[in-house]
Amino acid sequence: MKKEKLNPDMIDVYSWSTPNGHKVHIMLEECGFRLNQDWIAHPINIGSGDQFAPDFLKISPNNKIPALVDPNGPDGKPISIFESGAILLYLAAKTGKFLPSSTRGKYEVLQWLMFQMGGLGPMLGQNHHFRIYAPEKIDYAVNRYTNEAKRLYSVLNSQLKDNPYIAGKTYSIADIAIFPWTRNWKNQGITVDEYPNFKKWFEKIGDRPAVKRGCEVLTALRKPLHDEKAREQLFGSTQYQKRK
Repeated sequence: MKKEKLNPDMIDVYSWSTPNGHKVHIMLEECGFRLNQDWIAHPINIGSGDQFAPDFLKISPNNKIPALVDPNGPDGKPISIFESGAILLYLAAKTGKFLPSSTRGKYEVLQWLMFQMGGLGPMLGQNHHFRIYAPEKIDYAVNRYTNEAKRLYSVLNSQLKDNPYIAGKTYSIADIAIFPWTRNWKNQGITVDEYPNFKKWFEKIGDRPAVKRGCEVLTALRKPLHDEKAREQLFGSTQYQKRK
């Protein structure tokens, strides 16, 4: 349901309380935008099928959250963006924050953003599905994605051995992208004490005020996924229907 805006210059964020949603919530708060002052969160209840509504598909044709509409785009005209990684890059460019200006520094960050988008997010998503949501337990799938989660945490742990942040010495969109996906490490079959460098980073990022605020956005609306209708919306044939 779309909320009423307090002023026309507020950024509209169509989202839900998920790791990808929280990436954008955190980024906005870190950039100095304040919820219900500078931006507004419109809940897209993915368990109820809101992601398939025609109005939402106009701004997110892949029927995934989050999506952003900025009434003051780069050319002064409204712009809509889907895919959380693209939104992080847009906000970094808009504000000049959390992405280095140097070519070297920029690519040091971007490679870790791609690591999250192409590896960490998808693999941990499959981990959650087969460990928690799948209607039947498939040992092969559970073992595959649990082992892959452990490998990915090892990569992070190694990277953080000599670096305070994911991409080096400076907090960046790489940290913002990765942190929400690792908040559920318990459900992913991870023993966090086995990754001490990661654990230190995780606690440090989690203590940031903007991160705390971002992770609370829309959380009160999310309910445990118990009913079959919600499972169908997320994992069933509804996902594969052709849409105009």
